[in-house]
Parts: sequence; C-alpha cells; structure tokens
Amino acid sequence: MAKCNVNTQERFADIQMLRYELKGFENLSLTQKIYIYCLSKATLLGRDITFDQQGKYNLRIRKTLEAVYLHYEGNRESEDFKAFEVYLKRVWFASGIHHHYGCEKFVPGFSEESFYEMVGAVADEYLPLSKGQSKEDLLGILVPVIFNPEVMPKRVNQTDGEDLVQTSACNFYENVSQAEVERFYARMKEEGNEQAPSYGLNSKLTKRNGELVELKWTEDGLYGAAIKEIVSWLLRAQKYAENEEQKHLIDLLVKYYRTGDLKDFDRYSIAWVQQHEGMIDFINGFIEVYGDPLGLKGTWEGIVEYKDLEATKRTQTISQNAQWFEDHSPVDPRFRKPEVKGVTANVICAAMLGGEEYPASAIGINLPNANWIRQEYGSKSVTIGNLTEAYNKAAQGNGFRDEFVIDEDTISLMNQYEDITDDLHTDLHECLGHGSGQLLPGTDPDALKAYGSTIEEARADLFGLYYVADHKLVELGLTPNDEAYKAQYYGYLMNGLLTQTIRIKEGDKIEEAHMRNRALIAWWVMEHAEGAVELVKMDMNYASAEDALKDSEGNIITTKTYVKINDYAKLRHLFGELLAEIQRIKSEGDFEAARLLVEKYAVNIDPELHREILARYKKLNLAPYKGFINPKMTLEMDEEGEITDVVLDYEESYVDQMLRYSDEYGTL
Repeated sequence: MAKCNVNTQERFADIQMLRYELKGFENLSLTQKIYIYCLSKATLLGRDITFDQQGKYNLRIRKTLEAVYLHYEGNRESEDFKAFEVYLKRVWFASGIHHHYGCEKFVPGFSEESFYEMVGAVADEYLPLSKGQSKEDLLGILVPVIFNPEVMPKRVNQTDGEDLVQTSACNFYENVSQAEVERFYARMKEEGNEQAPSYGLNSKLTKRNGELVELKWTEDGLYGAAIKEIVSWLLRAQKYAENEEQKHLIDLLVKYYRTGDLKDFDRYSIAWVQQHEGMIDFINGFIEVYGDPLGLKGTWEGIVEYKDLEATKRTQTISQNAQWFEDHSPVDPRFRKPEVKGVTANVICAAMLGGEEYPASAIGINLPNANWIRQEYGSKSVTIGNLTEAYNKAAQGNGFRDEFVIDEDTISLMNQYEDITDDLHTDLHECLGHGSGQLLPGTDPDALKAYGSTIEEARADLFGLYYVADHKLVELGLTPNDEAYKAQYYGYLMNGLLTQTIRIKEGDKIEEAHMRNRALIAWWVMEHAEGAVELVKMDMNYASAEDALKDSEGNIITTKTYVKINDYAKLRHLFGELLAEIQRIKSEGDFEAARLLVEKYAVNIDPELHREILARYKKLNLAPYKGFINPKMTLEMDEEGEITDVVLDYEESYVDQMLRYSDEYGTL
C-alpha cells in the first residue's frame, strides 16, 4: 500500500490538491473492505450527473477538452496550450465551467483562435459529435459558452431583484421564469400536508407545448444511464452489507432511483437516520440544494465513510447532551424543540468522495434536510476527521496566521487551541445546530426562498459559536479550559471580516451561501459590538519603495488592517442575540427580515479593504482553495479468482485520476 502524503504539490490556478488517508482501513474485515469498494463505485458513477446539473454544456465541453488534451499533436509547449491545460484542470475541479465556490464563469487563458486550431486538429472520432453534427457545428455551440463573458456568466445568481432562474446557468430549469417555478411548486405545497416531500428535489422543470413539466431523474428517465450503473453497484454492495438494516436501506434507495417518487426518498431518509449499526455508511443521491438559486433542486453527491471510533467519543458526548443544549439555547422557548429526537453524531473517515463532494468536500454533514423528518425522527451528523486532518497538515507553517493575526499572543492562542475548537465548532454546527429549533405550525420550510441556505448556515454557525464558549464543554471534557474558545472567536471573525475575501475577485460581491453566512454574522457583530471587537490599522514601514507592498492598482499599502477583540464575553452575548433573531426568522418564515439581513451584511465588500487583503495574501503565495485526490482502490485476487484484499494506492496524479474517471465512469 502506497504511503499517503497529504500535500501533493499539485497546484493550478487558485487550487492546491491534497490527499486524505484512510486511517485504520487495513484493520477492517475483508467483507467490510469489499462493501466500501462497491459503494465507492456507486459514488464515482454519479460524476457525469453533477457535471450536467452544473450546466447544460459542461459534458460536451469536458469531453472536447479531454479529446484535445489526449490527441492534439501540435505545439504542446505553447503558452496557449499551457493555459488550456489549466482551464481543463479547473473544469474538472468545478464539474463545469463555473467556479466551484464563487460561481463565476472561468476566463480562458488561451485564445479563441487557438481553441479553433486545437479542436480542428483532433480527429472527429474523438470528439463528442452527435449524429449528423460537424466539428464546426460543435464549435459554434461551445465557443460562445466558453469565451463570451455575457453568455451564462453565473452558475448560481443570487442578485436581489433579478430573475434568479433565467440568470443562472445551472441546468435545473429550461425556458421557465422564477415566478413560474415558484407558482408551480406553491401549488404542489397547497395540495400537500405537513409531511409533504421536498417537491422538485429530483427533477428538471421545463416547458413542453406551453405546459410546465417535471422531468424526473430516475433509472428510466433523465440521467437513466448513470443511475442504472449506480443501482447496479448498490445491489452488488448489498451482498457485503454489515447487517440487514443496511441491506434494507439499499433496497429503499434503489426503489427511489427507479420510481422517482419523493415519498420513497422520505422513506429512505427515515431509514437512513435510524440505521446506526455497523462501521460503514454512505450518502448517495440528489441531496443539497445550494446549486439551485431557489434552493429546491438537489445536486447529485456521494460519499462512502466508516467510523473513527476514538474520535467519535467526542461527538457522542455532544449528541448525548443534545437536550441540555436545546433547553439552554438563547432563542425564544417557542422556537425550541421540547423533545430532541434521534440526534446521532460520528467522526468518520471518508473512504471515497463523489459528485458535488469531489474534489472539494464539506468537512461536516448533517442530514436529512426535510424539516418534518428531522422533527419526528431526528438527524444524523458526521464530522469528516481525515479531511480536517489533511487541511490542518497543509496549513502548518504556511505564514497565514503570521500575516493576518494581530499579535504574537493571539497567534500563540490560535496555535494552541484553534484546531481543537474548529473541530468542536464543526461538531456543534452539524450535530446540534442544524437539528436545533423548530418551525411554528403552518410555516413553509421554503418560505425564505433564495435566502434560506444562508440563514440556515448562519443559524448552525451561531449555535456553535454560542456554545463553544460555554463552561459545559469544559465539564464534558471537550475543551481544556475556559479560554480555548477565544481562538475560535478570533479565527471566525478574522475570516468573516477579512480573510474569506481572498476567495473573491476584486469588484465581485459575495454569492456563496456559506461565505454570506460568515459575513452576515461578522459584520452584524461589528455593527453591534460597542467596542467589543474592532478593525485596527497598523502603519507599515518599508526600507525602500521597492520593498513596499502594492495593491492591484499599484498603490503602496501604508497600513495593514487587523481584527482586535477587546471583550470576548460580550461577543458571546452578541452571538446569542443574533442566534435568537435568526431562529425567529426561520421559525416564522420571515422572508423580508431574512432579505434585509443578508443584503445589508452578507453581500457587499469594501473595495479598499478587499484590495489590501488580496495584496497581503498574494505575497504568501498560497492557494485559497483546496481539493482532494481520491485513493485508488483495486481488488486483489487469488488464483481461483476470489477476492483476497482491497488495495489502496495514494500515488495517482490529479490528471491521471480525472482522465481515468472520464473513461471508467463516463455514462452520459
């Protein structure tokens, strides 16, 4: 088995690729390993679905780019071809032509003319030409999509006042307006009840003969070729399941993939929440709705996981005390759950990432999303320990804290406690935050519309921020003392106020829900802090003009901005106050209050401050985004053809992995 080196040194554009280690995999039984192997195949087979959901031309673009990469025999040392390679790597990473986080369309570093030349030099047999289509026809479709900045500029548009459906490039709707979509699903909800399914989750909405029609993603519908393969590997995995409950779970998921009935999905989700036995679990399907500007359609994702038993003691301690946390929440008692049900939390090792979870992945997950299921049956949370560990190792000694943290004492505090409190904040966010609170009777779970994702992430983050400072965590042995939380407070506010903007191009607004959530919390707290936290500027002294740090306009940066916290206890009070208001907004479905909060605090960036932060970060020569290369799994067989082991290989390169996935898992 190849040794896993976290930092691969593979880097392009704004991305650094990492590896994650499958700790303890060798100690699993052969049957467990084969179960993981089969589930991993089912996870990787959804890749093409995600590409197509992110944009209707993504698959044709990817296949065209790959054909050029593999078969172009021209000058591969030219600047255009080198820029072409970077563009292809970015398309692979983002599952399309839009940035995986900011959602803006990539600007090719190669010319339109060179693209015509490169594609023209590739034989037709290697290109994704439909029947009767010429190479010129294909280029006529793809060139404007790739090169024209006015065509499909945003994958997910969140600009207030615009038609979010018609101005978003994601492939969930066609020939329909936002108003038509909202009316269509409002009618469904009117005919439903409090246990209504998540309408629209697994379909594309379009018009046929003037009528709105849902095209379901099923084994015999849209994406059928991919779903058939997913189902096939799920059924193979079933033979190696650890228990009857896991086998039943697969039966329910397969039924849902075949029928497309969202009530079948709810049955599967309930069974998934209730299935706790065994080491291995998985997520496979149309789950998270961040990729839809209206928060309705689920982007396909997959992850295979197994428990980290030692680290899980931490999350189990939290979940066992879930009722205490709910009862002591600073929110109005009307919005608290009188009885917390079914809170299950584990620290897990990711064994395979797929779809929307690959190459960039969440580090914590809490599901299911259906509010009524969470209310009646509870939720299941995971913190992905081996991914967090990979991130932490990659960040060691990179100079980031030295540049952005205000003083040595605070750097020392963060070096000592931030990794611990980061894990705890993730645990509290996922294990309890998302599962806390309740909607008032009659409140539509989708009442907050486009602002729902941001408000929900803010709610979970605030829950974690409020409780990470509670002495209860010291009593439970989760934090070493009553000072450790300060590292989390400083890091969170520094990120929300300053450093998360390194991920945003100069002049752009904040679009992504998690980034909006952090900005909302940080800037709201700043406005209400009354001196508890402030931004301070420190003068820069340069030996000469040549040594001076300059912004994008060539101006010398004469001061650096830092977060200074003067009253940590006051901050906790403010986090609790905002949590109470965010929970009220969620519980009552107060759309206008949600809109005002997000638009005031979470969208805009101070341009001068942004230029400064970008210049300081550029000096560090770091990549703001990280992603993962999956381990390669192969079966080892004996002379009789019986499986004797599942072997892990950590040495496959990013390019080789992406090309192999397109070959082995290209279904659409």
